[in-house]
Amino acid sequence: MTLTAPHSTPEFEGKSALVTGGTSGIGKAIAEALHRAGCSVQVTGLPGPDCESSLLPATPVDVSSQAEVDALVARLDSLDILVNCAGTILRDAEFDMPTFERVVDVNLTGTMRLCVGCRPLLAKARGCIVNTASMLSFFGGARVPAYSASKGGIAQLTKSLAIAWAPDNIRVNAVAPGWITSNLTAALQQDPAGSAQIIARTPMNRWGTPADVTGPVLFLCSQAAAFITGVVLPVDGGYSIR
Repeated sequence: MTLTAPHSTPEFEGKSALVTGGTSGIGKAIAEALHRAGCSVQVTGLPGPDCESSLLPATPVDVSSQAEVDALVARLDSLDILVNCAGTILRDAEFDMPTFERVVDVNLTGTMRLCVGCRPLLAKARGCIVNTASMLSFFGGARVPAYSASKGGIAQLTKSLAIAWAPDNIRVNAVAPGWITSNLTAALQQDPAGSAQIIARTPMNRWGTPADVTGPVLFLCSQAAAFITGVVLPVDGGYSIR
């Protein structure tokens, strides 16, 4: 199946984008939105059904493997946009040290691997990076110490790279999604009491969807955000302001 791009935007036409974790959830929605805007989009995901059924060219990549990241980057001829969405969360199990280390390696170090690997191409294109932070970049999560620590790290990594790479004309920003409907949050969505608590704290009175995150990402990748770097933009319906 070929995904058509009926609503292309002139400023994105002819640009190339890489979206890690782009075969499901938020990453998939972002990849498809960039494609519709006119970008040539390459996505990565873990080996399995999501990669095999992706509507966009998908490469199986484990971002915790430096060798796999290096091989991916070596195949790229050019790159204007990097969106880091690859991530994992393992509730309660993250108190086990090997699990803690695995989550941080994927979410935080994996993002750094892609940023460093893609830097030369992005510098050549005067491109941009959008990382995926979280509302837990701003406060802790009792059941997810590794996820919370990794997403706090993403916020500071984003700001640090924004400063370091501004001379290369690379902008580095992040979005911080709140409670978004996805496979990762399915159990909470199906828990009436838990879901009600989330909605009650969210001023916009609903769960977010992956599509709610695409607009902010496209904005941060656009010329409308040409003087914006180092920002961690909450996309949470107001959850984090209470």
